[in-house]
Amino acid sequence: MAIDSYRILMIAPTSFFADYGCHVRILEEIRALQKRGHIVELCTYHNGRDIEGIPIHRTVDIPWRKRVVVGSSKHKMYLDVALFATALRYARRFKPDIIHAHLHEGALIGAFAGKLAGAPVVFDYQGSLTEEMMDHGFIPRSGLRARLFRKLESVIDRLPDVILPSSRAAETHLRGRHARLPDVRTISDAVDLDRFDPERWASARQAERARLGIPPDAPVVVYLGLLADYQGTPALIEAASQLLERRRDAYVVIAGYPGVGRHAAMAARLPHSERILFPGRIPYEDAPALLSIGDAAAAPKRSATEANGKILNYMAMRLPTVCVDNTVNRDLLGDLGYYVPPDDPAALAHQLHRALDAPELMRDALRQRVTARFSWDRQIREIERIYAALLSGLPLAAPAPRPSPADSLGSDD
Repeated sequence: MAIDSYRILMIAPTSFFADYGCHVRILEEIRALQKRGHIVELCTYHNGRDIEGIPIHRTVDIPWRKRVVVGSSKHKMYLDVALFATALRYARRFKPDIIHAHLHEGALIGAFAGKLAGAPVVFDYQGSLTEEMMDHGFIPRSGLRARLFRKLESVIDRLPDVILPSSRAAETHLRGRHARLPDVRTISDAVDLDRFDPERWASARQAERARLGIPPDAPVVVYLGLLADYQGTPALIEAASQLLERRRDAYVVIAGYPGVGRHAAMAARLPHSERILFPGRIPYEDAPALLSIGDAAAAPKRSATEANGKILNYMAMRLPTVCVDNTVNRDLLGDLGYYVPPDDPAALAHQLHRALDAPELMRDALRQRVTARFSWDRQIREIERIYAALLSGLPLAAPAPRPSPADSLGSDD
């Protein structure tokens, strides 16, 4: 173990591990920290999938709540109370150097755990709590509940020692809401470049296509993520039908969960539904194999503050990507993206048609860009510098300069 290794207690108010979104960021951060010699233990909900090599401390069993909690839910209130007790217990036992909390509920719990352990608190900020609730339809966009949650969110934002937004858009949102904040340092999402390596999975391409009933030479658009309105799933389904009217040899694979049956039924009412496939939930370990079947990818998520990490997986696999035109996505793709307005199936279909015919030079540039800017090795060194400053009592250093991609196609400067 390295001499300067840290004991890090992570707090994740979610059903870790559940093969999507913030879970992937949590998992890859832990793996990268472990690789650097740090000791990481995780406190999370009682339900979720264990990951080999990661010490996980779960809350007491809630027998009536076995299903994974995705997004905002009334069940999170008592789940967070149980997590509060678990986190305090392990903060006392583990004696961490750092509390690394994910999501707003985690930051609130982490503030108490940090006081108990005498450890600084880092808040891994992946978007606005209130905006997420609105995106999920959990609360209306105006009214008393919206005002109360904005107030609670403002209080939580001031509790940690450092906030690590996962995108520049999230940082802008934070700074726009607060005159005074703790130190803020954007740590963008990243990707495991060894796992998401198209050459490594080239041999899986035809086997995966055969499993799904896709001809070897058919053009394929792939989506892998949550199925939900705020992720743009209904617009993608409609766009798929329009695309397949133009490309009679093509297929669209919409992989993920929840509500697979409902979304498949939605597609079944449209023309060419036999070429819109819903393989369901894909374990994260199998994600590169699934993506290997694609020739282009879709990421129609409409949130303007949440990260969109699936795009980095697409880029690593050399997949030209169609996504909503916003700051989050432009920071990832630069001028290599195919951009559309939110919830616009016609524009989405048009750009997917273009992306399927993207040249090899652009595909290479996607891999070069993600390698230069968004590797976990690079991001975790920034996190280490933040930990070191907090523990030494020194001011945070300026972030390391972002390298320019080797190919001019990858530059958005």
